Amino acid sequence: MKNKYLYINTMGCQMNVYDSSQIQNHLAPLGYKPTKELSQADLIIVNTCTIRAKAEQKAFSFLGRLAPLKKANPQLIVAMGGCVAQQEGKRVLSRMPYVDLVFGTQAIARLPKLIRRIANERCRLVDTELSLELKPEDIIAGPFPKSDTSAFITIMRGCDNYCTYCVVPYVRGRESSRRPEDIVTEIRQLTDKAVREVTLLGQNVNSYGQKEGLCTFDQLLERINDIDALERIRFTTCHPKDLSRPLMESFNRLGKLCQHIHLPVQSGSDAILKRMNRHYTRQQYLDKIVQLRQTCPDIAISSDIIAGFPGETEADFLETVSLIKEVGFDGLFAFIYSDRPNAPSVRFDGKISEQVKKQRLQTVLKIQEQVSRQKNEALVGTMQQILIDGPSRSDGVKDNSNMAIPGGTGLQWCGRTKSNKIVHFKTQIDLDSGNQILTGSLMDIMIEKALPHSLWGRQA
Repeated sequence: MKNKYLYINTMGCQMNVYDSSQIQNHLAPLGYKPTKELSQADLIIVNTCTIRAKAEQKAFSFLGRLAPLKKANPQLIVAMGGCVAQQEGKRVLSRMPYVDLVFGTQAIARLPKLIRRIANERCRLVDTELSLELKPEDIIAGPFPKSDTSAFITIMRGCDNYCTYCVVPYVRGRESSRRPEDIVTEIRQLTDKAVREVTLLGQNVNSYGQKEGLCTFDQLLERINDIDALERIRFTTCHPKDLSRPLMESFNRLGKLCQHIHLPVQSGSDAILKRMNRHYTRQQYLDKIVQLRQTCPDIAISSDIIAGFPGETEADFLETVSLIKEVGFDGLFAFIYSDRPNAPSVRFDGKISEQVKKQRLQTVLKIQEQVSRQKNEALVGTMQQILIDGPSRSDGVKDNSNMAIPGGTGLQWCGRTKSNKIVHFKTQIDLDSGNQILTGSLMDIMIEKALPHSLWGRQA
């Protein structure tokens, strides 16, 4: 079969990263091989995100740049997938006359049939059908990465929580979990290809398996913990209302489970939490934090904040600020609120001006930067075991704050602690040898310097 080339532009969350790997897997039997060169591609897919307005704008901007390529090569197939495709459907074809295919979040397994039809008939198609059940054939194994240390694994899709700001139930469908044996098999196949760390993905992993009567999430973690070649397990994301005692205890009980949890709070105000339909109060969230730290004192906790949700008063915002200070998060992802199609909050009154939203966002980020710096400084002088991801992007790399990392001779490498801290260090091992010897291995590093968003150390 003649080789054809597939270019995928992946936008958004880790689940989209996993979905893009599934797109490659499903299209490989048609002869498509991945390429990083747009000009070489026979099929271009943009895998989109619609969680915020800016992400949607980026998707259409990228598609707009493909018009000259399509004009120069009419046989080129251009497709939009992911959440924007699910949301907009056939409207994309009207807006973008050179787009051949719009496929939704649950249409990946149907891609080969769709692409064959377009190639044979030169037609334009839309497939945004949603189903209630996640079937085993929706996810197929391989080809697996040759050298990546870490991999994402989708364990469930969709969501049943219907937070008022969120489009996930509308663009990814209702919650549905994969069979545990299929998940374990996929991870075993990945570890055979040198993957040493997996991140389990779901909109709310805490509710894994409940609808289908499968094992609970902590029981799934137990099964994965028994995979010999696997070194580390991570997961994202958790809904605070469903965080269970058995899951908390797993951080101490399971040796491969990393001591880090992402627990989105979104707001520190009870009034706003109720308006968001989050199903917990400020105090209930804080109680969970206390229980987590009592169970696992070294656990790192990160969270999400939405600044400027409709109806958020200055008093509501100050409640959020006080919660951030009280908890002392290790990391925080903060965003300004934006209206999203289909989300109920589009119709809410009390919209906040862009200026005020941006001011509140900057306040949150400034507070969190101070907290993160203090957390990192507390690790100076400690020994941390890291899983080495590989060489840093460039020698003499800078921290996210644009602060230079200590130099010296040798090649710079990086890895992560169990608590998800990025650690840079140097070694005299050359790149070729290092990729064979270091990447994917565990190493003890003495932390010597704290940077705002990472750590610097030396091999013990």
